[in-house]
Amino acid sequence: MSDYAYELAQAYEIARDAAAVIMSFGRVFRVDAKAGDEPVTEADHAANALIVSRLRAAFPADAILSEELPDDGSRQGAHRVWMVDPIDGTRDFILGDDGFAVMIGLCIDGRPTVGVMNQPATGKIYTGVVGRGAWLQTPQGKSNIVTSALATSPGIRLVASKSHRTPRVDAIKQALQITDEFNMGSVGLKIGLVAENARDLYVYTGSRTKLWDTCAPEAILVAAGGRITDLDGQLLGYTQPDLYNRRGIVASNGALHDHVIATIAPHLGPRADP
Repeated sequence: MSDYAYELAQAYEIARDAAAVIMSFGRVFRVDAKAGDEPVTEADHAANALIVSRLRAAFPADAILSEELPDDGSRQGAHRVWMVDPIDGTRDFILGDDGFAVMIGLCIDGRPTVGVMNQPATGKIYTGVVGRGAWLQTPQGKSNIVTSALATSPGIRLVASKSHRTPRVDAIKQALQITDEFNMGSVGLKIGLVAENARDLYVYTGSRTKLWDTCAPEAILVAAGGRITDLDGQLLGYTQPDLYNRRGIVASNGALHDHVIATIAPHLGPRADP
């Protein structure tokens, strides 16, 4: 069985180089709007071009799904699929905040297995291989990361969306007796905070996230001991034609997961928030 050391090393180097490209734009770049009124910048496109070309060169037989490329269907039925978000948290990048990341994940037979998240503005780089472990590289050095052991309320440290926060989150907070909430833009970095034991739980009740938003973070979180499902406790699907995680996200330290899913169930409707 592969330990995916080569895949991890390549993804790490590619994400590092993409981060350097993004930061080279400084505060001067063009911003356009794409489908769903989501912003996209010159830096997104430049980082995407670098990542995709390098992945194709290193892994010519693998399929690639990227936020900044049309889904050509090659991932359907593929054994190995790289899922790429050149800038997760583009709104934060545009605003000059640090809550954005380069994310590169590898799905093996439909399950996230290798993940790299590089936060260019801080120098933090999360890496993980399911079954091998997860690590956090900072300017101070590299260390293994493991999720917290908290298994029930109270005392849950929540991280939630900054720009897509809904009233349902307040109901969930009340049900789980949560008083400690931190907000951040990037989906991946929120999950990273859970992986590194800076937070215990991330709940997103909407349906706006896509497969490239969760692939790399899921690999890292699971490698660190955590769990990620939809609001109903079902695994996120990575092989379906639909690109969206329609039933939201619950990313936890693992120990809390069943408690959270059971507690929030009465507060969920038949569909996720917009």
